[in-house]
Amino acid sequence: MTPWIQRLDARDRAVFARLALTPSCAALQRHFWSAITHLGGAVASIGLTLLALIHPMVMWQVCWRTLLLLGWSHLAVQCIKRTVGRPRPRLHGSVASLVDVPDRFSFPSGHACAAMAVAVGFAAAFPALAVPLLILALLVGFSRVMLGVHYPGDVLVGQAIALLTAYPLLR
Repeated sequence: MTPWIQRLDARDRAVFARLALTPSCAALQRHFWSAITHLGGAVASIGLTLLALIHPMVMWQVCWRTLLLLGWSHLAVQCIKRTVGRPRPRLHGSVASLVDVPDRFSFPSGHACAAMAVAVGFAAAFPALAVPLLILALLVGFSRVMLGVHYPGDVLVGQAIALLTAYPLLR
């Protein structure tokens, strides 16, 4: 590992250590962040995108484009995860995760990417909803750190992948 990557990794771990909740934290706090984090899971991100079809103002093209964005960004995340192979914080011994994790790889965050992809997909079609959608996507990413399943850098890169994937699909 090059020195600048080592410094970046050390900073990432230090920020994580300050933000991650401990197993002894208040149950209400853990339940709140768990509810938020599940919005970035496959069931919620795909399900909410399809559920939007029942709203009279949402055209099928918006949902289709958002599903494409989800698919392409998730493909990029999975390719990078398997190439980089960064272990999750709990596997590195730094903290216990407070929710189940889908795999052993931490970098980048698929939940953060999915939440941002859905937020950007719908924000492009409904600009008036952009701020609340993006705040919710940022909270999903933050929840992944709070719950001990990702380092902050994992979340930022996951969100960046969604934004980079969105550019060609939404222009």
